[in-house]
Formats: sequence, C-alpha cells, structure tokens
Amino acid sequence: MKEPHCELEKSLFESVESKTPDYIKADKLLNIDNKEAFSFRLKKEHLEPYDAQNNPEGLNLKDWFKNYAKEAEVSTAGIRGPQNILYPHDTRFPINLIGIMLATEAKALVAKELYPDSELIKLAGCEVRYNSQEMLELIARVQAAHGIKTLVSVDRKTIPIWLASFLAFKLDLLGGEYITSSHGISVKNATKDLNSQGSQYLPEESMLFVDKIKYIFDEVDKNGYYDINIASNNDSLISEELMKKLDDGVKLYKQYLLDGVAKNANLNLIKSLNEKIVIENVGGSAYRTLSRILKELGIEDKFVWMNKEEDPFFHGIGKYDTDPKGNKTFYDYSVDATVIAKDKDGNPYFPVIKSLHYEEKLKSYPAGTAVLITDPDHDRLTVCQIESADKIEYIKSLGVDYVELDNGRILTVFTANQSFLMIMDFWAQQLKAEGLFENHPRFMIKTTASARSWDEWAKKNNIKVVNVPVGFKEIANVMKKVEKQITDNPEKEVIITDVLGNDINLGVNPKLIFGGEESGGMIIGSEELIKSHAGRIAIAMREKSATEAIIVASALTSYLEKEHKTMSQYLDDVFKNNEIISKFDIREDISYYNESEPDIEKLKLAKAAGEAKRTKNDVFYLTMAVAKKAGKMTLEQIREILSDTFKELNFDNLIDVKFVGDGTYLEFSDKFIEIRPSGTDAKTKAYGAGASKDEIKNFARIMGNYSGDLTDLYTKYVDMDLYDKAKEISLKDYAVFTNKDANNAKFIIPNYSETLRF
Repeated sequence: MKEPHCELEKSLFESVESKTPDYIKADKLLNIDNKEAFSFRLKKEHLEPYDAQNNPEGLNLKDWFKNYAKEAEVSTAGIRGPQNILYPHDTRFPINLIGIMLATEAKALVAKELYPDSELIKLAGCEVRYNSQEMLELIARVQAAHGIKTLVSVDRKTIPIWLASFLAFKLDLLGGEYITSSHGISVKNATKDLNSQGSQYLPEESMLFVDKIKYIFDEVDKNGYYDINIASNNDSLISEELMKKLDDGVKLYKQYLLDGVAKNANLNLIKSLNEKIVIENVGGSAYRTLSRILKELGIEDKFVWMNKEEDPFFHGIGKYDTDPKGNKTFYDYSVDATVIAKDKDGNPYFPVIKSLHYEEKLKSYPAGTAVLITDPDHDRLTVCQIESADKIEYIKSLGVDYVELDNGRILTVFTANQSFLMIMDFWAQQLKAEGLFENHPRFMIKTTASARSWDEWAKKNNIKVVNVPVGFKEIANVMKKVEKQITDNPEKEVIITDVLGNDINLGVNPKLIFGGEESGGMIIGSEELIKSHAGRIAIAMREKSATEAIIVASALTSYLEKEHKTMSQYLDDVFKNNEIISKFDIREDISYYNESEPDIEKLKLAKAAGEAKRTKNDVFYLTMAVAKKAGKMTLEQIREILSDTFKELNFDNLIDVKFVGDGTYLEFSDKFIEIRPSGTDAKTKAYGAGASKDEIKNFARIMGNYSGDLTDLYTKYVDMDLYDKAKEISLKDYAVFTNKDANNAKFIIPNYSETLRF
C-alpha cells in the first residue's frame, strides 16, 4: 500500500484497501513494473464481467467502454473519472491502466492511418495526481511500440497543461497526452488528448479513437484475442533528450510571454513591488515550472510560495473527515477555491480556503497582500487579497465574498468573473498607454456561462465578443476559425458566428485581447501572430494558463500598491468607469452523489442515479429551447410554463431561451440564467449574472435544483416526441455550430530534422 502522509490520507487508503476485492489485488495481468518489452493479450474473457467460477479473467471491459464512449461524445475537459488509487489496473473504475492502454493503442492506430509512413512525434506530460507517472509511462511505451516518438521531461517529472499544449503547437507535434483532472477531487484522474494545435480534442476527434477501440473489441470477438505491444521503458523512441535541451520548453515559453503579457510595462511594475505576492501552489506541481519562468523573467524575488512539495493528496486541501451533513466519512470538496458550501447550521463558507488555514499562515502578511491560488495542472487562478475588516459592507456591496482572518483582517475571494474583469481592463489600459490598443480591432472569446459584465465592459471599450459553449477547447476552436480567415484573406474582415447565433464582424486582422471562462481559466493573445517552428500561425495559445494570469494580476497588484488602492476598489472603478449594470454573478453546483465514495459499486449506482436526475433537469429546459427554435413553441408559452412551475420567480422580462451548445440560456432584460448539465459528472451547474445578487442566486438555486418533473401546462404546450428527441437534436445543433467555417486543414508533418534542431 502507498505510504500516507497524514491521518486523513491514511483513512482514505484504508477505505480503498478494504473496498478492493482480493482478486483485483492479486491481478498482475498488466505489470508495468516489467521494464522490458512485452505484449498484452486482450482476450474475450476480458470483455465480459468477472465471475470467480465461470470467468476469473473477466475485466468487464464492454461495460467500461460503454461509459467511456458516452463521455467522449460530450466531454468538456478530457475523459475523466475516479480511479482506484491503490490498484490502478482496477477496471471497475472509469480511469484505469487497462483502459488507458486501450485508448492509447486506438489513438496510435488512428495516427498511423492518417499519416502512413510518416515520422510521428507526440508529447506526454502529467501533474501530480495518484498514478500519473505510471499512466504516462504506459502511454509512452505503447506509442513507442507503434513507432511513435514520445517527448517526456527528464525522469517524467511534472509539467503544466499549458506547457504541454504550447509545445505541441510550437514544435509542430502530432499532439500530446496530458494526465490530469484539473481542480477535481484527488481520486479522480483523466487523460486530456491534445491535437496538433495543442487544443483539447473536440468530440468528433475523440470519436475517431473510440471507434478504434470498438474495432479492437470486434477483432477479439472474431479472432479470440488482440495483442497490444508495450515497448521497453528505455526504448529510444521515449525521448527525454529534447525536453532536456529545451529546459522543458521554459525558454521558448519565456519568449512567448515577452511577446505578450510580459512586456516591459508589466515586468517593470512587478519589479517595483514592495510587498511580496503569495502563490498558493495547490498540489505542488506548478512550482517546478513556474518558479523557473519567474526566474527567467527576473521577477522571482517578488513572490513567496506555499506548498512547494508535490503531493497527490494536495496537502489535505479541500478534504474533511465529515460530509456536508456532518456524517463521519472522508469527503473531498475538490481544490476549487471558489466552491461555497453550507455548514450543518446552513451558514455558507469556503471549504477549500478553510482547509488552507490562512488565519495562521497569513498572520505575518500585511493588508494589501495578494494571494494567487493555482490548481494542480496550473491552468486556473483564483485571486484573493488581504483587506481590512472595516471594509466588509463596501466589499459586500460589490458582490465580493470574503473569509475572516484575524485582528480585524479579512481575505477577499474574487470569482474568476470578477478577477478576470479586472485583469482584462488593466491589460487594455496597458495596451492603450503603450499606444498599441488602436493598432488592431480587438475581440474577446468567452463562454456563455461567464459574466455578463464582460460583455458590457467589452461594448464600452469597442471590443467585439464571441460567446461559445463551456470548455476551453471551444475557445480554441474559434481561434482557429479566426486564423483561417486571416490566412485565406488577410485584407478581409473576419466574421464569426457565435453559439448564440450572432454573426460578429471582428474587423481586419483582429487581435484577441482576452479568452476565458468563469471557472478560472484564461489566455491573452499576442500583439504579433505566434509562429510554430514549421510556420503555422496562432493568435493565442490553445490552453488556459495561470502563468499569463499571474503576470497581469501581479502587475495590477503593483499598480494598486502605488495608488494605495485595493482590488475591491479597482473592481468598483471598473464597474463605474464602464457603466456596468450586471455587477453580480453566481454559480450553483448541484452534485447528486458523493464523489468520494470509496466503494465503486455504490459509487456507480449513485452516479447513474445522479445522471438520471441531471438529465431530467437538463431536458426540462432544453426541450423548450429546441421547440422555440423549431417554431413549435412561443416565448409566451415558455414564460407561462416557467411562471407556473416556479411561482416564486418572475419571468415577465424573459426575452429569449436558447440552447448554447451544452446548456440552456435564459436571457432576461436585466440578467441571464444558464442551466447546464456537467459534461463529466452527475452534476447540474446553474449560472447567473445580473444587477441583483440575491435575485440571480434565487433563480440559480431554484432552477438548478428543480427535479425536472413535467407539469400539466408543460405537457399541454410541449410535443412529447420532441421532448424524447431534444438531446439528440441539440447534439446535431452543436455539431453545426462547431463545424461552421471550421479550420479543418489537415496537419502536415514537418521535416523534424529541420524544425527540431536546437
């Protein structure tokens, strides 16, 4: 058993150990401790359920694959789920070594079909989660057996997701495999598939290899077996050499930053800071790369670090020995610092931040100190600041939440909607001060679930806005569409259709000023087109980067230090200067089961029941959006249904209801509410933004928690045949949006002997 680092982790291990059957503990079917080349023979018995008497070799892979394929079709952030952290070959769990081996084999087959007789190079990286290095090793060895070269860091050490993405694009690789589950709970993991652009796979890309897994299973049914070759651990096609030469890509990324957010105006501000900025390094894995980048930029002395050590239990952050109802059990709130829970008395609090023990750790830091919290794969950022408690009423009036510290001090906790509004405004001011802003038309890409204040700010600053579904791959997809039009017709205006159905004229040679989402991920474009070594162009990178966010947030912190202002005051200034009405935003996360349940059979049943509840809630709203678009329902009928269902809410100023790629968007004259089923779990997410925090919170809470039961008025106005087909119709509509004006040019394998000379 793994060695625990604390009592809470020990209790988790003991629980997993006790819930794992002996036949799984004894299974050595896939032994990656064997560092020599070997073959794994997939047999018919493996496809069927385990039975001690009749099928002792059963792995139930058909059942695993059914769920895997379903998630691949809709996933917003890689194909992820819980794993057996002690026995990672356990196929009862969605993420397991056997499944990763099958998926890697399938992706290798697809790659070789698309690029026969070509030199294929991919990258593999990971963060700090349980079993990540074993998964990385297995991926690299399967690819090597297919003749695919895999770049890995020295000793397979951690790198952030954005660096893997950046290198896939910059080095013109076929793509990459990155192992992470972002800010999810510790027992979860996932593979994020990166394409040649460094972007996460869109569903149609995932389905290519999903179909290959089906082909492998068909081969097993036909021939009785299918052999998967696994190269030796030191195969020459598993290469640390290039990453060592590139210092993991740190110097290349430094130049990218210097061409973008790390201009002298920002760096000089950071260098002039008097008080240090605290970086909360959840999980520990950001430190290894970010510290080197800050050193390269000459600003490393302006930061202090918390939790430098890498730890798959994330230093206990977000983890408790009781659930939200006070029951004695292991419970994980994830490491999303903005999650708000309620204690047993119904009082709201930040469970993740509470577990950081800032009342002790921040005692020596003065008011005004910025605290920047980043997650294990270092793509999301939460911005906080120590302020005086006498500002509480003022802070609350802005919709900013806070945590009490000590001695009349509080820690303000900004949502990404709030912190990114400040970051984009400050960045725009920097560009204007340097005389760069007017050189190009500017635009923003944002998810529909993000703040309405962003749209209002953009309109005030003559910045066009492209709204997309949730998921950073959607932002990257629009980037590629823009780049195609710039490449094909550089003198022509770029016109993009967003997910709301609007045709948006971005102007000639537009520049991205911001791309981001309310969950804490953002990117900022470069003033010049970014070029890969083989000459491909990009307006920005394809993955969110907490490093870019940290650079701008740190420069803003220094500016405010000189002005003797707090971030709350700056947010207030942004609201006032841009005449923003929709100051407030909210997200309700409704989870239908305990993700931390160690008994996988109970977990599966609870998740399946939760998914049914999630889907019922989703289809209730989705059908009305689909019916309205098809001309089978009027807006007035929808208002009637909603007013009848939610008598405590007012729908008089509802002006539209739309499907937005992955959820239902209700637009009011003074707010929006979006109800969206999680693409990766049995959860419903309800978002809102508007002029009244209490009102949008009420809407999101009530509508997000609705059972989805059909009322008499609903069945009177809604075609039940359409209700049954709404999900299918919505997926087709999503595909139309994704594929319109898509940049589907086939990746051309470069001459690596020329492009990878360092």
